Amino acid sequence: MNGLTHFDQEGNAHMVDVGSKKETERKAVAIGTIRLGQAAYDVLKAGTSKKGDVLGVARIAAIQGAKRTSDLIPLCHPLPLTRLAVEFELDDVKCEVHCVCTAQTVGKTGVEMEALTGVQVGLLTIYDMLKAIDKGMVMSETKLMEKRGGKSDFTAA
Repeated sequence: MNGLTHFDQEGNAHMVDVGSKKETERKAVAIGTIRLGQAAYDVLKAGTSKKGDVLGVARIAAIQGAKRTSDLIPLCHPLPLTRLAVEFELDDVKCEVHCVCTAQTVGKTGVEMEALTGVQVGLLTIYDMLKAIDKGMVMSETKLMEKRGGKSDFTAA
């Protein structure tokens, strides 16, 4: 089926057999953005949200989300993650927060989905914690920036 590994020869979805693959060090970095209104951005930056430290909570949520990827994405393998790191970059001009999630493991399959899931959960947590101020926040441009290990490497242009 066009080289899609999550489908068998009859077109049925299945979990890919990675049993014969070699274990290698694997790393993935993903990024995503949330654009806030000025009032919500100011509260986030000042750390004055009534719900607490928005970025601190979002960081923990992103890590937790990445760890639970196989519970959320049906055909993902559960992975023994060796490292998860989440960073936030603030853009004062655009009132944006960029979430960067790095996932690493030594295993037979990659960690791209874990990095991407971490970003999305982190951004959703920012939305949840600030929605009382701004329901119009926009999450966008979540993408894989880098993948290392396995048969191929990737770096976004």
